[in-house]
Amino acid sequence: MGLDFLSYVNAEVWIIFGAALATFLLLFVILYNIRQFAQGGQYRKSHIRMDGKVVIITGASSGIGYETALDLARRGAKIYMACRNYEKAEIARLEIVRKTDNSNIFNRTLDLASFESIRSFVNTFLDEETRLDVLINNAGVFFAPYLLTKEGHEMHFGVNYLGHFLLTQLLLDTLKKSEPSRIVNVSSYFHQFGHINKNDLDSRQTYDRTQAYSQSKLALIMFTRYLAHQLRCSRVTVNAVNPGSVLTNITRHMRIHRLAHAVGPILSTFFIKTPRSGAQTSIKVAVEPKIEFISGKYYSDVKEEEVAPQAKDEQTSEWLWSESLRLTELWDRNV
Repeated sequence: MGLDFLSYVNAEVWIIFGAALATFLLLFVILYNIRQFAQGGQYRKSHIRMDGKVVIITGASSGIGYETALDLARRGAKIYMACRNYEKAEIARLEIVRKTDNSNIFNRTLDLASFESIRSFVNTFLDEETRLDVLINNAGVFFAPYLLTKEGHEMHFGVNYLGHFLLTQLLLDTLKKSEPSRIVNVSSYFHQFGHINKNDLDSRQTYDRTQAYSQSKLALIMFTRYLAHQLRCSRVTVNAVNPGSVLTNITRHMRIHRLAHAVGPILSTFFIKTPRSGAQTSIKVAVEPKIEFISGKYYSDVKEEEVAPQAKDEQTSEWLWSESLRLTELWDRNV
């Protein structure tokens, strides 16, 4: 009877162990598939080269911008990292050079919250280069408290949209001389929640972080579509991308950023894109040969998507274009 009892106990232990192991394996498979789904589409054409191409990437010192710069550096591109914090950008630049053995990576100061800084950056760049093949307008502000740029514009509108509008306009002639060339505007899914407040673009009357951010990203898509129409007779293309939900330093003003650090790697590992995955759509739109002459589109998870209905409002887009020229003192600008 003693042996029978021990055999019974051992069998029970093995059954419990087997059930626990099966549960663990099932949980692992479920979490793995959640992670794969959360990372979204991947651009896997690593063989496409960019040797001899000159690229500007704003906000390239961390997050999506850094991963974009790292990928394009591996493809042989000559990259200008346009960043507000020179010291932080220099650390990132040295990392990229070390990882890619590409020494043609340059760190240049650019504060998109200052028109003076934007013009200074462009003047310095034009003193150094005669061509520009790809401009990636990546830097951004996300859900910040109410702040103003140097010229007095609400920070989301001023940095995410108006600063990149001015930068792009000042570089257009060089982009045209370098045809075929590309402009990539990093927008967001949040553009769907935005509307252009013609009476209060800078949110002086009322301020809501979500609306301010959404308006800036909607404005960037409307700018993309309008500029594509203006450039239709050239070989300069301009497209917008949505990187998806990515946990980077841009979320520092949100409670979810603190929550993510509190719960550790679990949230970011399984449910939110890594910066590398978030950069995939920008990379595709910057290098894919098949879309070299496609313009005015919106891409998400490395495939073309439809924009929100308000982004197609031609009258508001034309008004925003004219207002942006006035605000950046480019009244006589001809595309």
